[in-house]
Amino acid sequence: MTDQAIEISTHPTITEIGQADWDVCACPEDGHPIDPFTTYRFLHALEASGSVGKNTGWQPRYLRAKQGGQVIAVAPLYAKGHSQGEYMFDHNWAQAYENSGGRYYPKLQIAVPFTPATGRRFLTRAGFDVVGMSALIQGAVQIAADNQVSSIHATFCTEAEALAGEELGLMPRIGQQYHWVNDGYANFDGFLATLASRKRKNIKRERASAQAFGGDIVMLTGDAILPAHWDAFWEFYQDTGDRKWGTPYLTRAFFDIAQDTMRDDILLVLAIRDGKPIAGALNFIGRDTLFGRYWGCTEHHDCLHFELCYYTAIDFAIEHQMARVEAGAQGEHKLARGYLPCPTHSLHWFGDPGFRDAVGRYLVEERSAIDHEIEVLTSYGPFRKSNPEEQP
Repeated sequence: MTDQAIEISTHPTITEIGQADWDVCACPEDGHPIDPFTTYRFLHALEASGSVGKNTGWQPRYLRAKQGGQVIAVAPLYAKGHSQGEYMFDHNWAQAYENSGGRYYPKLQIAVPFTPATGRRFLTRAGFDVVGMSALIQGAVQIAADNQVSSIHATFCTEAEALAGEELGLMPRIGQQYHWVNDGYANFDGFLATLASRKRKNIKRERASAQAFGGDIVMLTGDAILPAHWDAFWEFYQDTGDRKWGTPYLTRAFFDIAQDTMRDDILLVLAIRDGKPIAGALNFIGRDTLFGRYWGCTEHHDCLHFELCYYTAIDFAIEHQMARVEAGAQGEHKLARGYLPCPTHSLHWFGDPGFRDAVGRYLVEERSAIDHEIEVLTSYGPFRKSNPEEQP
């Protein structure tokens, strides 16, 4: 490692950094990323499809750190004009900041747009973990200060990054999601055997009900995904987006680009009846985690949502010996289906000292409340308690 000065720069398009330099930091593990969301191909698909950029409220300002002529670290940085598509909510902070006479937006967001999945946010070349992350944080803070931006938020970072970021002066925050963890199950029945009798029977009933919709459920990945499948899924996605967000976050072009550059990273689960898809769930495949992202349908059938989004994902994870399934943000209904609460992490910086102190006090109280919530929710999980009398 060299003692040469580190150069920090921002870029309005990821192509200015280039795939080789980006992915050497995003994928230092022999080129195979822990998750696909911070790879060049995913972020470029968002940008090239118009899902981020002009008139979206997500303006790319990709951060790059160079030392000795080589890129040592990058980060997906965006100037945000709102707080949508983040899934780690700061609306109350924004209201309080503006009520006190400040201007909360634009803010800086180090994140993967529309993706509440835990992963590395400070991407460093192998051997530059500490110096690279430090350079990115210092660079972001300097950019925020120079431009009088209210705040910086790094959302759904790893726990290790949260700990390191706190040491570097950022404020850590925790949230919670529901994840399914693979305890070395041989098959779905092996998972069911660990559940309390009533929960086990309920899941069997739901799966049987879903399978009775009158068609077939298929799992597609790679070249098995065809353009017609994306036409169907776009219809599902629009319906869900209209109901949940008002307008869909992703454009139709994103799915075409994903088909070209990311089809091996995708698991598309479709319910097909009479040759026509009527419902679907989109997942992304990480190294040891399956990430559930979107669901939609044109017909409503009892328990089909649970089957496509949760149970089929578990089947896939068991079959491919994956460690976990992250089924997205929110949803206490996941608890009864084997998905237990897990902490998520973020980091925050505010330029205003008084507001920073107020948020810091709030975060201490919030963390205690969420720790307690996770403990209580876990105790209500579906798994059998230590009772030798209860048999599978």
